Amino acid sequence: MTKDADARFMALALSLGRRGMGRVWPNPAVGCVIVNDGRVVGRGWTADGGRPHAETRALAQSGDRAKGATAYVTLEPCAHHGQTPPCASALISAGVARVVVAIGDPDTRVAGQGIAMLQAAGIAVTTGVLAAEAAEDHAGFLSRITKNRPFLTLKLAGTIDGRIATASGESQWITGPAARRAVHLMRARHDAVMVGAGTVRADDPALTVRGVGITHQPVRVVVSRAMKIDPALQLAQTAKDTPVWLCHGAEAQVDEWMQAGAKSLICATRAGQVDPTAVMNALAQEGITRVFCEGGGMLAASLLQADLVDRLVAHTAGTAIGAEGTPMLAAMGIDRLDVAPRFALRQVSRLGDDICHIWQRR
Repeated sequence: MTKDADARFMALALSLGRRGMGRVWPNPAVGCVIVNDGRVVGRGWTADGGRPHAETRALAQSGDRAKGATAYVTLEPCAHHGQTPPCASALISAGVARVVVAIGDPDTRVAGQGIAMLQAAGIAVTTGVLAAEAAEDHAGFLSRITKNRPFLTLKLAGTIDGRIATASGESQWITGPAARRAVHLMRARHDAVMVGAGTVRADDPALTVRGVGITHQPVRVVVSRAMKIDPALQLAQTAKDTPVWLCHGAEAQVDEWMQAGAKSLICATRAGQVDPTAVMNALAQEGITRVFCEGGGMLAASLLQADLVDRLVAHTAGTAIGAEGTPMLAAMGIDRLDVAPRFALRQVSRLGDDICHIWQRR
């Protein structure tokens, strides 16, 4: 198989794996393609909930045609017995002749052992094909394993002068329907959607995915030290249908929320607020790999100050409110530019009458 063919089939495997984003945590969203004599005979991606794994599904589809074939996998096949047998063993049993792996799996239960199993069975292994693309797709899983925190996308939406509401608190809607639809699609590709208490009190948001033909819902996370939030709001009222997790300080009174179906995660506090690093660590311990934060200003500022933001998505509307409006970010105590968070511009696009700009951690 040529390098171009390897790249083409790995690109297909990556596109399949993306179908599982936001749906497979704590497992990675892996894609797998089985190719025999230049033809795709099996395709698979990690199923909802994390299993069956991509390799198992692709092998089931390929059947006997997997014998002598090449398997393209976006992450090193697992080598340990969990709730399912190792995928490396499944590939060996199927009789594949070659396995192409995009990147290795840093999980200590794998970490090269999957590749070693394949090679010990006489299977040729090629690594590093579209490695950068795979590392981006698996950024959430890799972050959880290596940093003990999920990959964090911070979404900001405001006016051209950086305001998210008028002085009276009116904010719906600053951006248009195209931008709002894009937000719902972004929510669907993350394991969890996160907001602060101020956003819940001001907007009474549902934080669900709506209007894009997707029924799967992310976990809804509320960060609040004291949790002084009315349990009559719709997050609490829908907690038994769609998960709501509360990241709060030890002194918070959350009984009514828990009775409504919410889950409590006690986090350390710092300077009178929930420590954002503790929140990220707690979510990682629960298996969350990708978090989509939608504010508000205090939570967003604290995440930036703690250097926890991996990707910044900003929607800018062509309107202005003025200095009396509510700013996108709360005070960050920055008095020198050389200590301000900086991101690299990744993409700029138009969404109706609004602009979407995406920035990546440098």
